[in-house]
Amino acid sequence: MESISVFDMLKIGVGPSSSHTLGPWRAAERWLARLNSKNNLENVEEVEVHLYGSLSLTGKGHATDYAVMLGLLGADPELVPIESIDPMISSIKNDHVLLLNGKYSIVFDPDKHIIFNKKFLPFHANGLKFQAKLKSGRKISKTYYSIGGGFVIGEDRKNAKRKVDMFKKFPFPVQKGTELLEFCKNEDLKISDLVLQNERSLREDKVIDHELDRIWSTMLECMYTGCHTEGTLPGGLKVKRRAFEMHNKLKSDLPYSTPQEWLQSI
Repeated sequence: MESISVFDMLKIGVGPSSSHTLGPWRAAERWLARLNSKNNLENVEEVEVHLYGSLSLTGKGHATDYAVMLGLLGADPELVPIESIDPMISSIKNDHVLLLNGKYSIVFDPDKHIIFNKKFLPFHANGLKFQAKLKSGRKISKTYYSIGGGFVIGEDRKNAKRKVDMFKKFPFPVQKGTELLEFCKNEDLKISDLVLQNERSLREDKVIDHELDRIWSTMLECMYTGCHTEGTLPGGLKVKRRAFEMHNKLKSDLPYSTPQEWLQSI
């Protein structure tokens, strides 16, 4: 059984989809790290990204093409300023140049180098393959699968062993809901207390608190932005924002100027 941390489930990232946006973005990051570990990154001459199955069929609406380009640029989905995304993508589309990992300039035309394949790979519906042509003429590739929630795996499942080892360290290794309830009953613990004990086997309290605060601050900022922004959602589907009008109908008359004050006014 593989371990799942609170921070595996609660991820900060750019949407709209964890499996079709964040996952492919993380896959691109992992591929860059793989190239770098083998000293191939600076020797890349050309890159192709093949999207398969669901990533291909709904890729445009879920900005999968944007995600892989941003990942190839070396942008971090947790930290990238949202307002910088459109200019970065526009630059690639207009100039047909991509700065691989923010360092190495390669020719990259999204219409040519991102291939949408309706074919489904047998391992999982959300497959994508990164292929590089090196200056020596040799081609290397790696296939990843975005399995949901921002989780990314390869068919070899190399990260699975690490997750299994982490699971063995948990004081309360839970695989089923019935086991969770049994642990809580026997140890006289709330579910949240039990989860905290498991999390403490992976990191210190100050790290847990800091990361939870960071996630909450991001969630609050997203809610605040959504409730105070008119128009349509980013992307090509032209979906009307609903939160703005709903918020105006429901909000109180108390004044506020920050997300924290806004929360108190609700």
